[in-house]
Amino acid sequence: MQNNLSLYHLVRQPKVKKDKNPLLLLLHGYGSNEEDLFSFAEQLPDEYLIVSARAPYSLPPYGNAWYAINFDAGMNKFSDEVQAVASRDLILKFIDELIEAYPVDKEKITLIGFSQGAILSYAVALTYPQKIQRVAALSGYLNTEIAGKEYTKDELAKLRLFISHGTADQVIPVDWARKAPEFFRNLGIETEYHEYPVGHGVAPQNFYDLLSWMEKTA
Repeated sequence: MQNNLSLYHLVRQPKVKKDKNPLLLLLHGYGSNEEDLFSFAEQLPDEYLIVSARAPYSLPPYGNAWYAINFDAGMNKFSDEVQAVASRDLILKFIDELIEAYPVDKEKITLIGFSQGAILSYAVALTYPQKIQRVAALSGYLNTEIAGKEYTKDELAKLRLFISHGTADQVIPVDWARKAPEFFRNLGIETEYHEYPVGHGVAPQNFYDLLSWMEKTA
């Protein structure tokens, strides 16, 4: 493991070694860490190099965040979009470092993000569409304020999306999540969308649907 890179990370080497393997980059949610999504790693397909990154901002006692979430006197939430953009660009730098450090097929890079990690995954793909093949956004929403504004349909043409959300999510309302598939389909991007009768988490059926989508779009 090479943790001299920009983000601390865990690695599952591909079980089927190729000259260059596709990369799955796992991006956790607010207040979590790199071990969270990495718990799925052994169930993910054998041919992938799987990397789970730790977000750069520490949240005591043991969590991390991609950007701060602040509250006003009325308990309204505000995202620190300056930190979010910094993390977006740091993720891109980290991807470039992974391509240098590991035998990665740079044409086959998939982001799997949960919650805040899903928000960042959207932002990375929209800002650097030439870098990302697929995004799986679990329990997140699309914040276009932290995405590059210059993307075109042609640049995004190869992107594929899997979007899922719990209908009982009390952290990020399902109505927020529903805006993303419409946005991407209007850009002509192939998008698969699922809802599940759960809260802010990944239901077993959600995981199976994700694996099915990965197989279909590989």
